Amino acid sequence: MEKVYPWGDTRRFHSYSRYFKDMFGTRVQKVTVNAGFTCPNRDGTIGKGGCTFCNNGAFSPSYCTPDKTVRQQIEEGLEFHANRYRKAEKYLAYFQSFSNTHAPLDELKKIYDQAFEVPGVIGIVIGTRPDCIDRQKLDYFARLAEQHYVIIEYGIESCYDRTLQQINRGHDVSTAQRAVRDTAERGIHTGAHFILGLPGETKQMMIDQTAMINDMPLDTVKFHQLQLFKDTAMGEEYFLHPDKFSLFELPEYIAFFTEVLTRLRPGLVIERFAGEAPPRFHIGHRWGLIRNEQLLSMLEKYLEKTDSWQGKYYVE
Repeated sequence: MEKVYPWGDTRRFHSYSRYFKDMFGTRVQKVTVNAGFTCPNRDGTIGKGGCTFCNNGAFSPSYCTPDKTVRQQIEEGLEFHANRYRKAEKYLAYFQSFSNTHAPLDELKKIYDQAFEVPGVIGIVIGTRPDCIDRQKLDYFARLAEQHYVIIEYGIESCYDRTLQQINRGHDVSTAQRAVRDTAERGIHTGAHFILGLPGETKQMMIDQTAMINDMPLDTVKFHQLQLFKDTAMGEEYFLHPDKFSLFELPEYIAFFTEVLTRLRPGLVIERFAGEAPPRFHIGHRWGLIRNEQLLSMLEKYLEKTDSWQGKYYVE
């Protein structure tokens, strides 16, 4: 008889698909939207140049451009996914590009209200930075969350201030912790994104930060291995000082992420553990044309082989 884990199934980690099945009873699919935002470390609010690793085009679908209205992007996205994911019955509008709360509240209301005008959209996913949120904005999202599914996903990237400074984030770890806490306290679903392999961080540092991640009142978490993209400051740094970088090979990353996973609390939903942008954006090192389903299969086989699971070494 297969072991059933604390999240209620035999899968060895608390999966995003399980999370939505428990919540909505059916498959839910994200539809990406680019609402034309920017970031405070790009537009001069707190700095220029943006994060050193960021090339936003590397993860933006072709139908997703800010010259189209929010409604038009969602409708085109629904059509795209209807052919690809025929089992999806409900959709989330995913505001992914740049910092999607970096605007006055009145402007945010006009943008997000559009999403719920499209039939089939049951909620919104808001990608943003922890320094682009305030009490008034959170109060607005809390009111939306009374009627719809709302999650705010914060790009935190690292739990080390020195790293955040080096990659030109423009905020510190305490800002991220405060934003996550304030969001969760209002009953808004809360997520975070981290990059594994940033320059200057050892494997032990990345494992140690799981304690800080566990302490945050997060519902979901995404991890990505560091990828180096064209037209980025980090890409230029790599060409000048490749010795500063230690990029994961795929089998190495699967084994390393397993170490991370075994230390994460069981209640934390793993939305993504890795990803590969299209080859045209990469410089040098890459894993090749590999789909998320293949990465998941590799992880699950390794977890079974090593008898590992999420939270195996987690201590409250």
